[in-house]
Amino acid sequence: MAEVGALDIVTIGRSSVDLYGEQIGGRLEDMQSFAKYVGGSPTNTAVGVARLGMRPGLITRVGNDHFGRFIREQLEREGVDVRGVATDAERLTALAILGIRNQVDFPLVFYRENCADMALGVDDIEPGLIADTRAVLFNGTHISSPTTAAACRKACEMARAGGAKVVFDIDYRPVLWGLTSRDNGEDRFVADAAVSARLQEFLGLCDLIVGTEEEVHILGGSTDTLTALRTIRAGSDALIVLKRGALGCICFDGAIPDSLDEGIAGAGFNIEVFNVLGAGDSFMAGFLRGWLAGEQIETCCTWANACGAIVVSRHGCAPAMPTWEELQQFLDAEDRPYRLREDVALEHLHWATTRYPDLPELMVLALDHRSQLVDMARELGADEGRIPAFKALALDAVDRLAQGDPAFGVLLDGRFGMRGLERAADFPYWIGRPIELPGSRPLEFESSADVATELCEWPYNHVAKCLVFAHPDDEVILRERQERQVARLYDACRKTRHELLLEVIVPQGMESAPDTVSRMIERYYDLGVRPDWWKLEPASDVETWANIQDAILKHDPRCRGVVILGLAAPDEVLLRSFAAVRDVPVVKGFAVGRTIWAEAARKWLAGEIDDAQALDMLVERFGILVRGWREARKAVARESAA
Repeated sequence: MAEVGALDIVTIGRSSVDLYGEQIGGRLEDMQSFAKYVGGSPTNTAVGVARLGMRPGLITRVGNDHFGRFIREQLEREGVDVRGVATDAERLTALAILGIRNQVDFPLVFYRENCADMALGVDDIEPGLIADTRAVLFNGTHISSPTTAAACRKACEMARAGGAKVVFDIDYRPVLWGLTSRDNGEDRFVADAAVSARLQEFLGLCDLIVGTEEEVHILGGSTDTLTALRTIRAGSDALIVLKRGALGCICFDGAIPDSLDEGIAGAGFNIEVFNVLGAGDSFMAGFLRGWLAGEQIETCCTWANACGAIVVSRHGCAPAMPTWEELQQFLDAEDRPYRLREDVALEHLHWATTRYPDLPELMVLALDHRSQLVDMARELGADEGRIPAFKALALDAVDRLAQGDPAFGVLLDGRFGMRGLERAADFPYWIGRPIELPGSRPLEFESSADVATELCEWPYNHVAKCLVFAHPDDEVILRERQERQVARLYDACRKTRHELLLEVIVPQGMESAPDTVSRMIERYYDLGVRPDWWKLEPASDVETWANIQDAILKHDPRCRGVVILGLAAPDEVLLRSFAAVRDVPVVKGFAVGRTIWAEAARKWLAGEIDDAQALDMLVERFGILVRGWREARKAVARESAA
């Protein structure tokens, strides 16, 4: 959340959940599945400006329901100040259901009957929040009812009295004014004199007015664009920005000329239209990034056009918004594909700069082992059906040590550890989950040959962990088969929005030199695989880790990093490996299993200890590694400060 007194802009109005059809090119009636995103024009714009490095706030209402909590949590993750987001106990959060039919038709149904954000009133406009910002943005939808219009007017008047700018996003949706049938949410224009008159009541409050040609027509009360612009100019001295889709935009900061071409324009971008929904909100974010920073209008236009071009190439609205780093890379590109979503480098940058949360440190109790526990139970003559109960203790052990610290995590499988995975949803810890068939070489996936189908059933915050036994000198047929599997998994993870942890272990009996693992890492990067995490074997020699770090930083400097695995090594061996990597920044922590749980599991399965004693043992062993890891890192900090 932004600090008090530090906001660049506060947006006001719609806040909903968008349910986006995932099947492209068909009717909404034929959609089979939907992706859930934050939605609503001012909410999208708030996310957009946050990603561009600005400090936004939002004034809206959400329901006291699952979707309302989702919106609030997502806004906080994005860095949007939520002091102005009220929870309405009487109403539900608004919904919008959308689809992508073709380049022209985007079916859209709004579920906004008595919804939370349309109950926004003057009492929701907090003077302190308005005083904390340099600008206020409102949109046309929230002028459609007397109550919400009064709230917008109060915010605008307070902003102007305090020296802040006022931005008007015309955002005309005829269906939300009751001018079309409820199933016709995609209709962008219906002429209506009463709507034009209502909108024009706000002209004198504005410093910046932004809209498409259809929106300018409704605000100006004429379907002749120049006539409409002159009507707007008669009521306001604001800078007027006319969005023209693929033609870019034109701005007017004075009298309206005789030709639209005489306005101020910025560079446009020839990009294939995949999805127009949300492009205007991204355009607004890009323009505001320049306008509020005092950039030339031409620059503001260029940034706005670029942001719109990026989003028009993607699925979704708020999640498609570019970050500042993306915008710069897009603008710096000398050659970009017409089908922009095929720009691999830009899409990876988008992924890497919108991941959350930031995890500079990660300490994981790994209890995703399946075959090892089954073998142990059989050896002891114990009931295999008890294994899930033991695995459920892993989360309790993590929580007892972590006490809510998100630098901790748990790695559990869906076969025996599902109860722990389900409970983990209520904790702030990192969650990993294996997808490989235990011990498989060549690599196979456990639940389904179509790994994307399996991942579709996982919560988004479950990180897919895949162990591959691999060596640079593997036979060609084996190596290529495994590489196809890893590439398939990587593609599935990106498409289902799951992070990937790739665990690489040199097969037993094969020689391991200081460059063995780094050569494997290089190989996967050459294939286009960019895991979010690497999980690698412990090593005490400096050269091995230098090679690993060089390989990762060369190919993906935005990689989250490396966690060290255990391989059932004794504590002292792992502690030495922690000391060996204390000066290797790419190593962020550890994910260790049998070293921690093996003794406790054996005694528990044998009936020698109960749950409480097993939990104590897990906490004790895990704690040894946690303290050892943190002490190694503290030593580096002490030496740096000396």
